[in-house]
Amino acid sequence: MFKSKTFMAGMAGAFALSMASEAIAATEIQWWHAMGGRNGELVNEMAEGFNATQSDFKIVPVYKGNYTETMTAAIAAFRAKQQPHIVQVFEVGTATMMAAEGAVYPVYKLMEDTGTAFNQDDYLPAVVSYYTTPDNKLLSLPFNSSTPVLWYNKDALDKAGAKVPTTWAEMFDASEKLVASGMKCGFSFGWQSWVMVENFSAWHNIPMGTEENGFAGLGTEFIFNNESVVGTLQSIADSQSKNLFQYGGRRGESLPMFTNGECGMWMNSSAYYGSIVKQAQFEFGQSMLPLNTDVAAKPQNSIIGGATLWVLAGKPAAEYKGVAEFFNYISSAEVQARWHQETGYVPITTAAYELSKTQGFYEKNPGTDTAIKQLSLNTPTPNSKGIRFGNFVQVRDVINEEMEALWAGDQTAQEAMNVAVERGNALLRRFEKAND
Repeated sequence: MFKSKTFMAGMAGAFALSMASEAIAATEIQWWHAMGGRNGELVNEMAEGFNATQSDFKIVPVYKGNYTETMTAAIAAFRAKQQPHIVQVFEVGTATMMAAEGAVYPVYKLMEDTGTAFNQDDYLPAVVSYYTTPDNKLLSLPFNSSTPVLWYNKDALDKAGAKVPTTWAEMFDASEKLVASGMKCGFSFGWQSWVMVENFSAWHNIPMGTEENGFAGLGTEFIFNNESVVGTLQSIADSQSKNLFQYGGRRGESLPMFTNGECGMWMNSSAYYGSIVKQAQFEFGQSMLPLNTDVAAKPQNSIIGGATLWVLAGKPAAEYKGVAEFFNYISSAEVQARWHQETGYVPITTAAYELSKTQGFYEKNPGTDTAIKQLSLNTPTPNSKGIRFGNFVQVRDVINEEMEALWAGDQTAQEAMNVAVERGNALLRRFEKAND
């Protein structure tokens, strides 16, 4: 049948209008994040996957720089009433986010208000405990979580006739054998405050600060200048004379010391898995953190690093339904298992862990479940639940400075920790005064 050009043009216009209406119908949900590179690509895939499941909402991920830049941008945007719905914030920003009165929409309340099915017990206890209120209500959604593990060069240990250490005494013994076999050093570590103060304390079930490591109140004070932490750090410093330990930087700068075969062991995040797979030209493995048996008879559990997704207040109520549905989507076993296997971050749910088992991921990649086992080793205690200290980004810098002075031989471990505690407590008081 013949149709006029006018009729066809009208149909095209109607179709275009219909498509535009559909596009308008999808409410945009802004998600600001700090994931670059491959992780950023996976974030985009998550958003696209959710968007394809329904037509009411459209997640729009926006990369805002590193963790500090992303959090700072979100706070500034909130003050200007231009905030996103969701922002990714690293774990040391938890106290700051909690203190931002009126800015945060707690996840437990979001799920209740939107009538979204949600069971907090589905999440790994050691992951969610870091981000809950004292009465165990979830504040933000765990997203990219990791924990420090002991990475080891299996080829080098075999050559040296040493076993994978489980205690600090065995760490030093294995290091002596590694150096004797020709290696430049026995071990190194990165993110030293996180590994050697925060996680050492949790692993040995001793407090890093009062008031349940800050969870119970702003009046918390640091007490990590105790003999357990100090004694271990001094032993490490003393071992430098025999090259058992070598310091290589505050964050991940020491990774090449391990992957290039200079040091036989390295303590740092489980999320370095992808980098080590690409860089190491030897058989490697990961094991649980060593235990100082002079401090504890058995390990407790490690604590996480990484970041969570915080929901910001001030948006129309109807839009939060989309946020809640998206959170359920990214918590699903399939999505979490892929995120875990691609990145080295731990899955945030038990179901994703079990799915990874079923898929044979751990059989094909031995040791990649070490972080999960370590985090879930025991039910978290007030000493191992995590930390919630104000101004902790600055406090970590203080701890780094004092530890570097220790490694340089400018002060003892006791002096270093005493000064770090004193300076850190001053920052805590400043935060308390600003948020009283």
